[in-house]
Amino acid sequence: MRFQIRRAINNIYTAYSLDDGVIYTARIKGKVMKKDEAEYNPVAVGDIAIGEPYSDNEALIESVETRKSMFSRWNVKREMNQVIASNQDQTAIVVSSSSPPFRPRFLDRAIACSSGATVLIIMNKSDLGEDEGIALYRKIGFPVLSVSSESGEGLEELKAMLRGKITAFVGQSGVGKSTLINSLMGSEQRTGEICEKYNRGRHTTNHSLYIEKGDIAVIDTPGVREIEVPFEDVALVQEAFPEIAGSRCLYSGCLHKGEDGCIVPSLVESGEVSEERYDSYLRILDALAERKPVYLRNRKR
Repeated sequence: MRFQIRRAINNIYTAYSLDDGVIYTARIKGKVMKKDEAEYNPVAVGDIAIGEPYSDNEALIESVETRKSMFSRWNVKREMNQVIASNQDQTAIVVSSSSPPFRPRFLDRAIACSSGATVLIIMNKSDLGEDEGIALYRKIGFPVLSVSSESGEGLEELKAMLRGKITAFVGQSGVGKSTLINSLMGSEQRTGEICEKYNRGRHTTNHSLYIEKGDIAVIDTPGVREIEVPFEDVALVQEAFPEIAGSRCLYSGCLHKGEDGCIVPSLVESGEVSEERYDSYLRILDALAERKPVYLRNRKR
């Protein structure tokens, strides 16, 4: 039987059967699943799992189908990749211009954490204004939409972009992601206020959750204050920086760090590539290079 994973808490999963439409509480068969050791969680919300029921509402998961897309992060404590949502058609990265302030480097890392899905940038709280820094992402070619849960601005346009697709919503704590989803879906996700002392958000969603209404399906994910890029394939990092990846260097495989024949530094100097984005790209590469070798990492879960 094939299941779609709709909630995951402490290795207990809410699994919707794609065969009979029944919701099951599911666990991994034998509590261990043979999977890549570099991954923290073997089953994530959005996964298509294979298993069998053993009662009217309980099932065991035996395997997971190959993911077509995912949003993942580096789990610093466990030193492993951690998938937050999978099999989404698009990843909606929610930002705000204030409360909390717009953080371009956070956005750059979040874009790099999404693979296999279209990236949509949502500037929430547009009633508080729009940070001028978002114009750069429009110029690069990322879809950017300004919305407000308070005024309703942009909500109908956003709904149109979500219809017929599965969209993973991710973002920094406090940007109003869950409030926005409540406005779109009529759901009742828990929301919180901004911590005034640090102008940072408080965590309100503590696990990923699949929500469906009509022809719109979203995966609400936990808000984070910081995020680290999970994978160590530089080619995947470059996909998040199309203005850099699309440059014509003299040889393939260039890391675009100023090697002989690399054209990117001259593009930065001429203004064709943003100096801030290039710096963000280099910081990500440096962070990946500083990680422990695989054989020295903590594999205890």
